Amino acid sequence: MSLKWQLLTPPTEQVENLVRQLNIPPIIAKILVNRQITQPEAIRRFFNPDLKELYNPFLLRDMDKAVARLEKASLEREKILIFGDYDVDGTTATSLLYLVFHEIGINSIYYIPDREKEGYGLSRCGIDYAIEQQVALIITCDCGINAFENIEYANENGIDVIVTDHHEPAEILPPALAILDPKRADDFYPFKELCGVGVAFKLLCAFLQANHLPTEYAYKHLDLVAIGTAADIVPILDENRILVAKGLEYLNSTQKVGLQALLKVSGFDNKTMNVVNIVFGLAPRLNAAGRLGEATRAVRLLTSFDRKEALELANLFEQENRNRQAIERDTIDKAILQLNATHDLDTDKILILSETGWHHGVIGIVASKLKELYNRPVVMISFQMASARDQPAV
Repeated sequence: MSLKWQLLTPPTEQVENLVRQLNIPPIIAKILVNRQITQPEAIRRFFNPDLKELYNPFLLRDMDKAVARLEKASLEREKILIFGDYDVDGTTATSLLYLVFHEIGINSIYYIPDREKEGYGLSRCGIDYAIEQQVALIITCDCGINAFENIEYANENGIDVIVTDHHEPAEILPPALAILDPKRADDFYPFKELCGVGVAFKLLCAFLQANHLPTEYAYKHLDLVAIGTAADIVPILDENRILVAKGLEYLNSTQKVGLQALLKVSGFDNKTMNVVNIVFGLAPRLNAAGRLGEATRAVRLLTSFDRKEALELANLFEQENRNRQAIERDTIDKAILQLNATHDLDTDKILILSETGWHHGVIGIVASKLKELYNRPVVMISFQMASARDQPAV
């Protein structure tokens, strides 16, 4: 399929005015005009992100309920389970909550589901673990917005659930005590594109604000927020731009031994980090923990205070990322061979491929790459041997 770039040409007069007023290169002025950032205040905010310009976290629907329940858990020393998704957004959000809760004396543990055995989202296994650990409250990170049955199961067992998520909800919301998701139809939060770690960050800011605690408890972990936000490929605009810009400052001087170890094995220990470094350097290594093994290890790394443990985990992720790349290349080669043998690329509107033994942790990446290569929807199905797994991975 032949594709052609269509370049947006901004009005010359507007561009020249910005060049004169701001003394900036014409190409920067063109970008600003194309993005409709032309007012002095908007330009100032774009070039100088400031944490003071973050929105009031209580503008999020249900934030008052979530903070009140968290205050009860804190006062009564109830145990909280932080349940996070296994991707970078979920593990950074889990690590963020766990570290801050630990610092301010809230009793918490965490749980990351097994990608192969439990799949995506709040799982029955995770709730059973919460029951076993006598947990009174579950806080989800980057998941839970559509976990109707499992939230009901938690409620039946006397466990309240606070959902922090950013995915599109169904028309009916699950029976959680509080649901923090800017994409709720009844939520009028000014910015809809926060990712999971961004929503978790807003919960912390609201709790600290309500209890007159220093916001620095949350701000000093903006390195995690930047990593999760960049890795989740959400628009780096508005609040996300502020969180990432300030988070990169924290990342470039991070004192977290886990991040220091990860930067070292990734070859970034003596470099100034940016969004590209996160997306193509740190994120694949953290994701490898969940794709080829247990994503819980990513949280262990990000929350570690043990330099030896951190370096061992970082080196392990480095090796697993290399293994993932090799498996991915092999899967792409086999998928293309199958594609050419089974599909007519001139007429087929969707590509459906299946194979026994394709690794469930990489078929999503491979499908995405084939979609970009052939410019049409791709479905990849991996069948596993019945003795290992009864259901196919898609």
